[in-house]
Amino acid sequence: MITTSVVEAAKHLKRGQVLAYPTEAVWGLGCDPFDQQAFLEILRLKQRPMEKGVILLAGQVSQVEHLLARLDLSKRQAIIESWTHRSHAERAITWLLDADESIPHWIRGQHPKVAVRVTNHPLCTGLCNAFGGFIVSTSANPAGCTPARSLQEANQYFGSELKYLNGDLGLSQQPSKIMDAQTGEVIRA
Repeated sequence: MITTSVVEAAKHLKRGQVLAYPTEAVWGLGCDPFDQQAFLEILRLKQRPMEKGVILLAGQVSQVEHLLARLDLSKRQAIIESWTHRSHAERAITWLLDADESIPHWIRGQHPKVAVRVTNHPLCTGLCNAFGGFIVSTSANPAGCTPARSLQEANQYFGSELKYLNGDLGLSQQPSKIMDAQTGEVIRA
């Protein structure tokens, strides 16, 4: 089933379902991060081990502010600026932040930190805001395959097993860079 309504798509997530949707550079799979069954369905669809962990995607800084609290002010401000002062064509940055007790262990996988990105993609921002917080975001492809860059490609991978939020990809040519907030180390260049 295909929709163009972020409200309808958010209701789908709230019902514990998996959603395919366009992000800044590739199509993603998302679900309610607190619904373990929905999360396990993403892992099944992707043929991905839980140990790898996934990214949390937020529509605004306030949705992840609690994860920034342990950082010193200058690091916190630099991260917020990397999310909020980026053009739509610039590559997004996902930051590894210390996970607090609110983040389910299955989201982190084997890692002590959680990967977080505040998006400036209008459809993703609207989806997170309609959902009421951050959502899971992992590329829409089975393990070992190229991430989908269109509704048609996502549908070829997953067919009628999913609901699709149709819309345009962002202008970035690459998936987000992943960096460690404490060390500045680039994890995915």
